[in-house]
Amino acid sequence: MAKTKQTAYGGQAVMEGVMFAGRTSYVTAIRRKDETIEYFELERKESKLSKTLKKIPFVRGLVALVQASANGTKHLNFSTERYDVDPSEDDQIKKEEETSKLAMILGVGAVGVLSFILGKVLFTLVPTFVAEFFRPVVPGDTGQVLLEGLFKFILLLGYIYFLSLTPLIKRVFQYHGAEHKVINAYENGSDLTVEDVQKHSRLHYRCGSSFLLFTVLVGIVVYLFVDTSPLWWRIVNRMMLIPVVIGLSFEVLQLTNKLRNIPVLRYLGYPGLGLQLLTTKEPQDDQVEVAIQSFKKVLENDRNSELRGIEGNRGIS
Repeated sequence: MAKTKQTAYGGQAVMEGVMFAGRTSYVTAIRRKDETIEYFELERKESKLSKTLKKIPFVRGLVALVQASANGTKHLNFSTERYDVDPSEDDQIKKEEETSKLAMILGVGAVGVLSFILGKVLFTLVPTFVAEFFRPVVPGDTGQVLLEGLFKFILLLGYIYFLSLTPLIKRVFQYHGAEHKVINAYENGSDLTVEDVQKHSRLHYRCGSSFLLFTVLVGIVVYLFVDTSPLWWRIVNRMMLIPVVIGLSFEVLQLTNKLRNIPVLRYLGYPGLGLQLLTTKEPQDDQVEVAIQSFKKVLENDRNSELRGIEGNRGIS
């Protein structure tokens, strides 16, 4: 299979399915209760401002993250509403969707962004307060920053571990693994069959799990340059530096992806891959099939867009 070098495809796991993002569309495929596969597609639209901001280093990470949170939540909402619903109830669901489609797109997207912001704030503040509690034992600024980073890391690992104990989330992590296997198969030129895709790794350098870990590591470095006292100032600068940490972490993630084929430098991405051992699980064949079908839809939409562009140019000439 020919590789499309200019497109770095990505996606996310949803309830009983996978969403992939292409150049022209977002596609989610889910496995219904009757074992059929259902699709949810949204056209990929970007404003001129968004396209411009995505070309600016350190800023593009923030833009990409907001878009991923908003779009990902829409697709997660779709999968949550339909994966365990009997297909005989589809007509009723469609009527409800038609009356609230705009509200769903706007509302769910906003909730996704706000949820991420709230989570990031809590993930930043809780370790700050815990580290401050130990200031009598670790009074120095450097020690406080390292202790804060340690608590963040423990909080992140604990959160993921306890999530993985629930059967529902375990299946989501399996679909996460299926998503990575499909991307790895495509980028390595393998056929998109269940048998061939299953041969590939469930880990990937561009994964959002790696990004989460990099926010912890990058945060430690950034916070070394600001005071940790008094407490009110520590809280203020941590909040103000969230965009900086996110922007830098995104660049580190992109860098490790570019360096992954260089033997010596590929190890820079290993911490993120290690975290993915928790956030992904080996998928079953039927889960890989769903991921493949979702990805094929994305590729099909991109190819159709290219063909329309060629035909349009011929018409002009």
